[in-house]
Amino acid sequence: MKYYLGIDLGGTNIAAGVVDEEYKIIAKAKTPTLRHRTAEEIVNSMADVAREAVKEAELSLEDIESIGVGSPGTVDSDRGIIVYANNIGFLNTPVGDMLFEKLGRPVYVENDANAAAYGEFVAGSAKDANSAVCITLGTGVGGGIIIDGKIYSGFNYAGAELGHTVIEVDGAQCTCGRRGCFEAYSSATGLIRMTKEAMDAHPESKMHEMMGDHISGRLAFNAMRANDSAAAGVVEKYIKYLAAGITNVINIFQPEVLCIGGGVCNEGSALLDPLKKIISQEVYTRRSDKNTEIVIASLGNDAGIIGAAFLGRSKA
Repeated sequence: MKYYLGIDLGGTNIAAGVVDEEYKIIAKAKTPTLRHRTAEEIVNSMADVAREAVKEAELSLEDIESIGVGSPGTVDSDRGIIVYANNIGFLNTPVGDMLFEKLGRPVYVENDANAAAYGEFVAGSAKDANSAVCITLGTGVGGGIIIDGKIYSGFNYAGAELGHTVIEVDGAQCTCGRRGCFEAYSSATGLIRMTKEAMDAHPESKMHEMMGDHISGRLAFNAMRANDSAAAGVVEKYIKYLAAGITNVINIFQPEVLCIGGGVCNEGSALLDPLKKIISQEVYTRRSDKNTEIVIASLGNDAGIIGAAFLGRSKA
């Protein structure tokens, strides 16, 4: 049995997992990122949590074939350098070389959304496909593109920023500086904003009494199920925007599988059924035999660890 190690470097936590050749995580470890530290200190913690996961698996570093890191920001995956990751303060940080010096195993580094997409591709909902696009609906909208079994990231490693394509000209402000981005409307943040706007416009809505101590991405869906018309309007608008962005992605890439992840996907058929209906009416290619399959991501938070662990394979 061969073993690989994946590290998911996040703004809050650093998670590591030992993964066997059947894509099963056999041991995990986690530590706070404490992102205001220096790059050297954070990389030391990455090495420590990697050693902890290996120890938990009752293995040694010599048993690990290779190590992969999924990081936020722009990553030069050919050289193992995190070019820029604003939320952890990395700038031209040679993480690959730094971890190799500390752990003595081959190290591969990739953008975290790309790593998660690769995880779904090798072991999750996009398994057995030749091409796939994975979209994560979280605080923002993350994207990962797999073409002919390889991660696509553009010539400058900044590709697959699917969330920063515009679907509403002069629309809502996006954190990237543009207006009307897919992310501004289809992220959980965008859903919460639209929910709040509807609540302000409809003081009679059940959403007010159902919200608890904060407005969540689930509130509109829950209130819709309680026959609240304002909430139903929010859900309908949200799904229309999501369908517009996904249709654009399908029209560009025509992947075999388009995988959607993130907390909003827990809504299941309430999200997926109307979403698929709209996309089927709008997508350019309308064949009966070859259409992109739209699925919910299956690996959850493990996607990043599994995908990172097998980054070496993506470079082969």
